[in-house]
Amino acid sequence: MVSATHQSLEKKIKEDYFREDLYYRLSEITVNIPDLKDRQDDAVLLANKFIEEFSEEFSKSVKELDKNAIKAILSYSWPGNVRELENKIIRAVIMSDKRKISVTDLEIDPDHQDDPQLDLKTIREENDKKAIIKALSLSNGNISEMSRLLGISRPTLYGLAKQYNINIEK
Repeated sequence: MVSATHQSLEKKIKEDYFREDLYYRLSEITVNIPDLKDRQDDAVLLANKFIEEFSEEFSKSVKELDKNAIKAILSYSWPGNVRELENKIIRAVIMSDKRKISVTDLEIDPDHQDDPQLDLKTIREENDKKAIIKALSLSNGNISEMSRLLGISRPTLYGLAKQYNINIEK
């Protein structure tokens, strides 16, 4: 069985809003997937996959995103996560009679577009998180390999993982 939530079940258990026994029944294997806003490159990949899928399903000639649509996807905060992206792409594919999807076709709310981040501390933290998550994926959870890929010591890796609340243990 696969189940998903955007809520912290551990927190809900402490608040008596979720049964602890049910949590242990469901959490045999837990996979934490960051929000789409934290994986903006994935948003473009997913959008392209959805375009391919829905163009075929609805016999449309839409093939790709234009440059401004890509920029909009990369700067959008995706409060509705992957489902919101999928809905925007399906609507754009169905409604478009062009080969490329434009930013107008996506109907992205400008209130949810991120302003360019200039705070160096925040930029570094975000990039550190992304690098650790990527190294985790590339190393299949091997801590020594992660340390080597990142060019840091194991204690530094453990410290950063703890600081950024990233579970690097299998």
